[in-house]
Amino acid sequence: MSVCGTHSGRIVDRNGAVVAQVDTLLEVEWQRVLDDISEARVLIQPDGDCCAALGRVRPWRHKLVIYRNGRWVWEGPIVVPEWRAAGIVELTAYDPLAWLDRRVPHEDMRFASRDLVDIAAWLIRDGFAPDDPGHQVEILAPTKIRGDRQYERNIGQTGDHLRDLAETGLDLTAIGSRIVLMPENFCGRVGSLTDADFPDGLAVVDDGLALATRWIVAGKDDVLGEAGGKDAYFGLLERYVEQTSILDDRSATAAARSRLRTSNPAPVFIDSQQTTLSPEAPVEVERLVPGWCLDVTTTATCRTIAQSLKILGVRVVETGEGERVSVQLTPAGKAD
Repeated sequence: MSVCGTHSGRIVDRNGAVVAQVDTLLEVEWQRVLDDISEARVLIQPDGDCCAALGRVRPWRHKLVIYRNGRWVWEGPIVVPEWRAAGIVELTAYDPLAWLDRRVPHEDMRFASRDLVDIAAWLIRDGFAPDDPGHQVEILAPTKIRGDRQYERNIGQTGDHLRDLAETGLDLTAIGSRIVLMPENFCGRVGSLTDADFPDGLAVVDDGLALATRWIVAGKDDVLGEAGGKDAYFGLLERYVEQTSILDDRSATAAARSRLRTSNPAPVFIDSQQTTLSPEAPVEVERLVPGWCLDVTTTATCRTIAQSLKILGVRVVETGEGERVSVQLTPAGKAD
């Protein structure tokens, strides 16, 4: 059975020393998300010396590492340790992108006609330069979107700068200590699913609130870009956004096109957040990574879908009642 697992954990100091090995967890939950920070939570009832060791855990100093069936699946800094009566300890942790929400640019930098992945890689490298808790950057492919950007020393959070880039044609996700950068039309396939793999059913959601047929992106000073217009089917739905890190019209236009790709037609989500994948589902949970794709065929609702869908998020929960694995999927944006 592919979707059927048990978890264990480890607490690691920033110097690499193992603080505690946690082989029995009352509850565990971990996520993976696209273009944002994922979260994990474990509930522990430690025995013996483990209790004293967990009493020394401090936020941002120590890291939570989670294993599923003995295979590493998640890690990141502990941000909220909580000690309860009866010796129960709850640890909440975020993935390594969270550090970049606590970092700022450390030097002035201006990019001219550079690919978005190169700009993102610099932001990450600069963010971790003064104090690196251990990270890697993997670039799967260039976005082929080139533009001008400017960052000033001590201005803005590095994580916010990265999320701005993720709205203009770049995708990123954290897999443990590895930060993966890719174009938003990347779609490496990791498996195929049908209605039989969602025994509790699923929901197909057409997100009309995200629909837009024309985008206007305003950059710094008089920089402006636009894409789209009146749609023959939907009519005219216009959106305006300001991104002051954009310095040239070409980059603003590329940003507008990127937003248009994911908003017309309206995003259609397949959401299994309230259900669970079947234990016989032909996928490996460890390979369910946001940005990759699953081929999905569903005729269980009035909205039939048979296509390759991008993974937006993964959520794995194990309690005394067993394990639940859910995924959130959406079609990849249209090509220009």
